[in-house]
Amino acid sequence: MENNVADQLMPISTRPSVHPDIIKLKTLPELFAWRVAHTPQGEAYRQFDESDGKWVSTTWHEASKRVAGFISALTELHLEHGARVAILLPNGVNAVCLDQAVLAIGCVPVPMHALDNPASIAYILADSDASLLVADTDFQWQAIEQVGLALPALKQVVVQSRTLAPAERHSSFPQVQLNVWLASASGKLPVSHPVDESDLAALVYTSGTTGKPKGVMLTHKNVVSNVTAVLQSVAPVEGDVFLSFLPLSHTFERTAGYYLPVAAGACVAYSRSTKQLPQDFLEVRPTILISVPRVYERVYSVIQTRLSASRIQAALFNLAVAAGWRRFCREQGVQHHDGLTAALDAILWWFLQPLIAQKLVDQFGGRLRIAVSGGAALSQSISHCFLGLGIPIIQGYGMTESSPVVAFNSPEDNDPSTVGRPMAHVEVRIGDNAELQVRGPNVMRGYWKRDEDTAKAFVDGWLRTGDQAEIVQGRVRILGRIKEIIVTSTGEKIAPVDLELAILNDSSFEQAYVFGDNAQFIGCAVVLSKQYWTTLADSLGLDPNESSSLSAAAAVNAVVQRVRALTSSFPFYAQPKSAILTLESWTIENTLITPTLKLKRNNLAAHFAQQIGHMYGQQPVRNGLD
Repeated sequence: MENNVADQLMPISTRPSVHPDIIKLKTLPELFAWRVAHTPQGEAYRQFDESDGKWVSTTWHEASKRVAGFISALTELHLEHGARVAILLPNGVNAVCLDQAVLAIGCVPVPMHALDNPASIAYILADSDASLLVADTDFQWQAIEQVGLALPALKQVVVQSRTLAPAERHSSFPQVQLNVWLASASGKLPVSHPVDESDLAALVYTSGTTGKPKGVMLTHKNVVSNVTAVLQSVAPVEGDVFLSFLPLSHTFERTAGYYLPVAAGACVAYSRSTKQLPQDFLEVRPTILISVPRVYERVYSVIQTRLSASRIQAALFNLAVAAGWRRFCREQGVQHHDGLTAALDAILWWFLQPLIAQKLVDQFGGRLRIAVSGGAALSQSISHCFLGLGIPIIQGYGMTESSPVVAFNSPEDNDPSTVGRPMAHVEVRIGDNAELQVRGPNVMRGYWKRDEDTAKAFVDGWLRTGDQAEIVQGRVRILGRIKEIIVTSTGEKIAPVDLELAILNDSSFEQAYVFGDNAQFIGCAVVLSKQYWTTLADSLGLDPNESSSLSAAAAVNAVVQRVRALTSSFPFYAQPKSAILTLESWTIENTLITPTLKLKRNNLAAHFAQQIGHMYGQQPVRNGLD
């Protein structure tokens, strides 16, 4: 039995209004041109200048001139309509202006993550048949070329900066520095730039949590329709400031953190780095944040670590969260409490808001009115904490193949136990095996050069998401990933993500990976916080600086006990019975997580293959736990 949910479930009249001109726009170049004409002197972008040590603003008019310069340089390459241009730049003004220029001449951007490994980048260049690559440094390009993959379509390489000495530069491809390339252009622009809504607006490669990434073909219609729909739910306005740190190679950031601000006339400030995010929050003071759960998890972990030092502070904190959560539920109409409870909460909030909640709000700059969490599930304990203390987190759901947003909560209609209601003009239904399926103008054309994979991605014209879900009162609740379900050798089925979220509620663990497919019990690998490991090792008489201490039976038993306590609400068979301990973080650079900080499960399985094999070659750690 299939359940359908059309966008009539949320009448258009209840959604925020969108400028009537935007509804008429068909392509991304039209959207950008409209924004420039509408607010030419408005602040479009803000970027930190390391040489001057200050933030520098760019207006929409100035951005338009920069785009024109890129168009002139691109035109002289005589690229054919639909040619792919690979963009391997860090987030910033050059990245977005180049993207706009590529779109304006009818070519297709292929955004790539600036920190991805050379082999992955080389694969995407070859698979996309990119004619041009614009990279950050010549060192980066040289590492890509040394992979040795044939790139017959590549005509030109442009690098933003040179870091190699002349004698170290070796390339069989024409190479030029970005400022020279732009300066040498004639300045002439083509007479017209015919772009149709059916043309490709991007070839975005999936993060590749399993296997090689696939190129998702997104048209202008796909992206513009999704931007318009998100604009109705999030409702950013001129004067809003976004803080951007997620890679522009990911569709979530492209739609919600790049094209959406263009439609709204909001400013995007580009974070210096994820390490400098705390300082950037204080300096930029964003009003809108587009993020993934990992950022909120890190903040939550720091808070829990600090609270562990004071029982009184922890008690006040928990009291503030509880009172704030009840206030949030009443405001949303989710729960109703008697007058006495409401009055008591008002008194508690009057006392605890400046003492507890405001300190958390101030860490994000003090002005956040929307904090979006997407890309993966956010644990309920964290969402309850942040919402209770006044950080307005709204969760949504989407995938690259849907441009990406499918469903979204809004600030005024926010149920954090779900991912919200379907976007305007987007339909969802529940198919076989409780799979969520999607249909709408935002759904991709297909996978680049992969007709068989494209056919498998659809059923009766509906996009198969691979996620299990249920629809409750018009809202979508994600239940788990079909392909990520672990089936043990005893036939028990376990969702690893749920276990991992439970483990990460403890600040002792920075990252967690649960495994056990076809095995007799569930195991996990955990990245320990250095503070926890030092304390634990000292208590066990182990040397925390000795790598062999991490595999000591006493240390493993202690960690397993802690993990079992954290997962005690799960069925007995789902609780991890052994663990691999490490202090080495899983990063994009070591290919163990994706650019949006999701686990690359195949890579992690390979990385820990020897230890996993050893674990299942023996009896599980028991220590009275079973």
